[in-house]
Parts: sequence; C-alpha cells; structure tokens
Amino acid sequence: MFESICSYPLPSELFTQAIHPSEPLISVGLASGHVQVFRLPQLPSPTTPDDDPPDPDTSALSNGCGTVDTLWRTRRHKGSCRSVAFSSDGEKLFSAGTDGLVKMAATQTGQVESKVLIPPASMSSLPDTPSLLHPLTPTTLLLATDSAALHIYDLRTSKSTSPSIPSNPSQTHHPHEDYISSLTPLPASATSPTGTPTQFATTGSTTLAVTDLRRGILVKSADQEEELLSSVYISGLPKTRTNSGEKLLVGGDGGVLTLWEKGVWDDQDERVYVGEGESVDVLCAMPEGIGGGRSLVAAGLGDGKVRFVRVGGGGNGVLGEVVHDELEGVVGLGFDVEGRMVSGGGGVVKVWQERWSDYGEVEEDGKRGMGSDGDSEKDEDEDESSEEERREKRRKKKKRKKNGRKERGGEKENGISFSGLD
Repeated sequence: MFESICSYPLPSELFTQAIHPSEPLISVGLASGHVQVFRLPQLPSPTTPDDDPPDPDTSALSNGCGTVDTLWRTRRHKGSCRSVAFSSDGEKLFSAGTDGLVKMAATQTGQVESKVLIPPASMSSLPDTPSLLHPLTPTTLLLATDSAALHIYDLRTSKSTSPSIPSNPSQTHHPHEDYISSLTPLPASATSPTGTPTQFATTGSTTLAVTDLRRGILVKSADQEEELLSSVYISGLPKTRTNSGEKLLVGGDGGVLTLWEKGVWDDQDERVYVGEGESVDVLCAMPEGIGGGRSLVAAGLGDGKVRFVRVGGGGNGVLGEVVHDELEGVVGLGFDVEGRMVSGGGGVVKVWQERWSDYGEVEEDGKRGMGSDGDSEKDEDEDESSEEERREKRRKKKKRKKNGRKERGGEKENGISFSGLD
C-alpha cells in the first residue's frame, strides 16, 4: 500500500511529532529537549485532472523533486520535550517539556513569543509534567498532564495585542485518575454559530471521558479493564437506525481497537483486533482517496508496525501493514498536506508514499481496491521473538509514558537518506 521514500535520522529519541495543517512541514520533539521543524518537498502538480497516476517505479522524493530542508532546530527545553503542536492556522508552534514550561514560537523562525510555567500537581509545589498539547481553536489551548489535570488556556486573556499564553489557565478539570494519554476534538454541532469544536474526548488509564469548554466534564465511561492509549474520530460511516455514522476509535494496550458511538459514551459497542497483543499507541484517520476507499484508519503499534484498518462499509479488519522500525514503537503518525504518511519512533522519522503498483483492478464504480503490501510479510526472526521480550518492550514503554522518559546521552550525526538516490 505504501513505500518508504525518505528516512530522516534524528540526533535523539523521538517523543512527539506534529504535522502542519497547510504546508509540508513536520515538527519533532526529542528526548534531548530539542525541537526541530523541517520541510518536505512539494509534489509536482498534474497538468490536467486526467493525468495518469505516478509511475509505480518512481518515488516522490527520489525523482528529483527536492530535498528535506531544516527550517530551524534548537534545544527548547532543559528536560525532554513531551509534546509539540501547530496552531490551527499553522502560524505558531507550541511545545511542552519536562522542565515544566509551555512555549509558543513562530513556526517559520522558531522565535519564542510566549511561555508559561505549568501549574503544579495537587499536593506539590513543583510544576506538573505535560503529557500532550492540543490547540482546540485559534484562541483555546488544551494542556494535559501526567497528574490527569486538563488545563484550558484562553489565548485572548493576555494583555498582549497578539495571542500569547496567559500565566494561569481559565479552567482546570480532572477527567481521569491517571495521566491523559490522548485527546480528540469532537466536531461542532450543525447549529454551532462558529463551527469550531467545544467538546473533546480524552483517554486516561482505563476510562474515556468527554469534556465541554463551557460545562466541564460531561460523561465518563465505565472501567474498560485495559489501558486506553490513543483515539481518533471518524465520520461518513454507513448509517442505520441505531448508528449515526460517526464514531470515536480508541486504541488499547492489548492491541484492541474499540469503537464508540457518538453520544453513547458509557461503553464501547464494537471491537477490532489490530495489534496481536501489541499496544495501539497512536491512531490517525487516512485522508479520503488514500488507500482506495473511505473509513480507513492507520494504527501505530508498540512493535514498530503501522497497520491499516477498515471500519464499516464491508466489515471491520486489518487490510495491510508496513514496518516503521523493528525494535522501537511508533509514537507519531499522520498525513501531510500532500497526502504522504509520516511515521515517527525511536530515532527516525519516515515518509511514505502510496504505492500504485500494489492496487487491484479498477472496480465498476471507479474505485481501486486495496492490494496487499510486500512489507506486511513477517520476518522469520521476528516471528521467533519471545513473549518475554514483548512484555519487556511494553513495560519500558509504559514506564516512559508515566514516569517521564529518560534522555539519551550523546547525539548522532543528523542526515537524510532517500530511496533511489546515490
């Protein structure tokens, strides 16, 4: 389904990545505290809408289109960088680190324009440790922490004429008993005057919760008896009398993807086995048209694989996979403005392009069926991995998430490698 067209080595372990909403820009946050923004080359535009698909023997980044350029790189935090996120317009980049600081910088230059100290956890005088950032709207920033606090910052409350982070959050909620592992905005209702989301779903420990900007925590699910790690919202599913066609997908530490009907948050209604015992650490919806169909989700697993899952419209199940890394899990996953998949984990970011040669015959409705991916074949050595090794990987990953990840000493030389180039 996809071929790796660029492997971008990093000087330290990757903790977080973010993809720009309208430009081919990627930001990474590293264990060393460094934050970096780099630009992928833009794909050539077709001359006419009827142009043929790309040559299956030619990769997008290996056909002379350009190179990956680093816009800027700096040690932004004294501890590790735990989260990075672009603003909704892409003009600003937020970062949060174990040094207890949240910083807002200009995307193009990296110049810090605002910073704030994270509020301390309950019964502590020290700043809390951040787990993730999410700019919900152009004027609202969400900050989740390891103590399960969810801080809401109103960027308009500052005395500055331009948006900046105020010294104190306007609201703080505690939707979970343990660190918040994922946050997904829920689409605004059809009657919303602004069209911007005001509700969001979070996962933490073994529960799912929905919070409203104005009304606080609305609902909390029953105990799911497994750690919930990731989430993504999808729409456009087939509608029935009991199905609105909109669901929240949640990945767990046991390799199961659970489906939750919008508005029915007390318990899950479907399960899809994705990870074969490996944790589903990150989820993202695949853009329409990528993969030959709709309602497709990419799932990054703790064993370094990315699996592609179909939800609804012919049954739920795994359609294919690629391998990001044979040792390290996938911690970042998304699609850039050009439709390329970007995966991150361990010490590398990889860029993937859809492989047309793997597509099946064109069906009567003009859609292409999804073929098998050569990368999905398992290596014999990988199959022989002991269960003890798998448990050790999961234990190390959970410890890193809950108790703060250790920085790796030393840095390796940064570089870029492309398939098809000398």
